[in-house]
Amino acid sequence: MDTEAQHEERDRSSEPHEDTSQGEEDRSRSSLFSGVVDWLPGGRISLALLLCLACLLAVSVFVMQPFQIPSSSMESTLRVGDRVLVNKLAYRFGAEPTRGDVVVFDGSGYFGEGDYIKRVVGTGGDRVACCDSKGRIEVNGKSVDERSVLHAGDAPSEVPFNIVVPEDTLFLLGDHRSDSRDSRDYLGAPGGGFVPLDQVIGKAQWIAWPTGHWHSLSRTDLYARVPAPGGAHG
Repeated sequence: MDTEAQHEERDRSSEPHEDTSQGEEDRSRSSLFSGVVDWLPGGRISLALLLCLACLLAVSVFVMQPFQIPSSSMESTLRVGDRVLVNKLAYRFGAEPTRGDVVVFDGSGYFGEGDYIKRVVGTGGDRVACCDSKGRIEVNGKSVDERSVLHAGDAPSEVPFNIVVPEDTLFLLGDHRSDSRDSRDYLGAPGGGFVPLDQVIGKAQWIAWPTGHWHSLSRTDLYARVPAPGGAHG
């Protein structure tokens, strides 16, 4: 009898004790959540809306940001009032802007205060000149037919130039050349009109509004046959 009693006692002592700490933590979290819901006017609906707004803000700050087009300098590609979505991660993991990309950049100290949107025509090491015998821009000695992006009736440039783009900078032009202040206008200024890569905010990838003008701004093939600096084709 004594032996059985000892076995029963050992069996009872070996049973797992209920962990009350997890329950208390869950109750604490539930109480905090309930307190926030009770404090907010509108309760759970308001909390859900706030969480959605926080997510949208995080996306806008770190991933994809909308910009409104304020001028006609990129017509007819972009019109006044268009809203474009700019991919802020496009050039953050080793990739760099390439010829034909439409980019948004901080022009402070180079173009003037504020953000600008232009097309990349030359990257570091490129020789960009205007114009050839047919009035076309040349990049690394290759003539580029830009008629598919230029504003109707515009020449590639009324101002002749022949420059080499410094490394880690961009040479940028608006598609509406006759109504665009761009790298050509600052060739004689400090910085030479070249925008450093670290001033680029992101790549404009979509026209989001108005819906009737919605389309992708993916890089055109205008510059596909342009050789790399030094003569090798990219």
